[in-house]
Amino acid sequence: MPVTYGVIGCGMMGREHLRNIALLGDARVGAIFEPDAEMAAAAQATAPAAAMEPSLDALLQRNDLDCLVIASPNHLHMTQLEQVAAIRALPVLVEKPLYTDGAGLAALRALQASYAAPIWVAMEYRYMPPITALLQQADAITGGVKMLTIREHRFPFLEKVGHWNRFNHQTGGTLVEKCCHFFDLMRLVLKSEPVRVMASGGQVLNHLEENYNGAVPDIWDAAYVIVDFANGARAMLELCMFAEGSTYQEEISAVGPRGKIEALVPGPGRFWPEALGAPPEPKVVVSPRSPKGPQVQTIPVDPTLLAAGDHNGSTFYQHERFLDVVKGSAAPEVTLADGWAAVAIGLAAQEAAITGQMVAMTPDWREAARV
Repeated sequence: MPVTYGVIGCGMMGREHLRNIALLGDARVGAIFEPDAEMAAAAQATAPAAAMEPSLDALLQRNDLDCLVIASPNHLHMTQLEQVAAIRALPVLVEKPLYTDGAGLAALRALQASYAAPIWVAMEYRYMPPITALLQQADAITGGVKMLTIREHRFPFLEKVGHWNRFNHQTGGTLVEKCCHFFDLMRLVLKSEPVRVMASGGQVLNHLEENYNGAVPDIWDAAYVIVDFANGARAMLELCMFAEGSTYQEEISAVGPRGKIEALVPGPGRFWPEALGAPPEPKVVVSPRSPKGPQVQTIPVDPTLLAAGDHNGSTFYQHERFLDVVKGSAAPEVTLADGWAAVAIGLAAQEAAITGQMVAMTPDWREAARV
């Protein structure tokens, strides 16, 4: 029997999950809860065999579901996880960010202590093929990464239901909403925890002319973040959200005593101008110190996977691994602790940029990161 999903929230990212679940072969979407009528109609068109439920409670009352995906707006994730925990603890793949403010830690600890099924925090960037290739080779190529640079030059925030992604109080701020992926990658690549965070960021260009019921968006569109790690390594994030003319959307560079490795990731193919021909292909560039001479590896991605979403095929690969968790043959690769840590660094970066001060991660940070 195929694994049957219930999906909570079917906006842009939720429908990407629907399309990728349909490609798995041994899985199906059994039920969907989406309160917005337009998004619900789009979800039904994407997954016509799924039942549309009127509430989260109604969805959780179904006895044919094996697991859940939560892809609702950011500020709903923790509340919905708690609701799931109170009614029926199923394996969950919950979208990032796991929470949006510092009050989330106590709720996470309670969830960790009581939830009787696995929870996987969706960090799709880990599973983008060129980034996966970098993760697999980084230590061997570099001799241990000492400097990590992540650059994302991309398009502005897209339109979302109710314009929820235009306001910091609903997203956690850009360095949480957009960038927790990158802070997750920093911890993963450097195998260490942060000790201090410095940042500069703000709203430079985007959404300044928008107005929603008298409220002007306050979401940021540009930032630099520097993170020092306990093992002496350093990482930097450069974000620009008015650079959609770039060849590559993400460029990641890891450098150590033996050499450098880079991952170059194109943005969504649907945004690439047809007049320019085929979209760029993902690449990994290996640059040893000796003998000198960069080696370029092209990392092809199945066109079917590219067509199923905006994340370079990673949503499909993430679901493949999550299915192993649902079937009981694996543990979550991205834990509640990982989800908490990525947001904690993002919140520290937001604070550092607002105050102009370095933010030290407190001495109990490592203990808290275990959730």
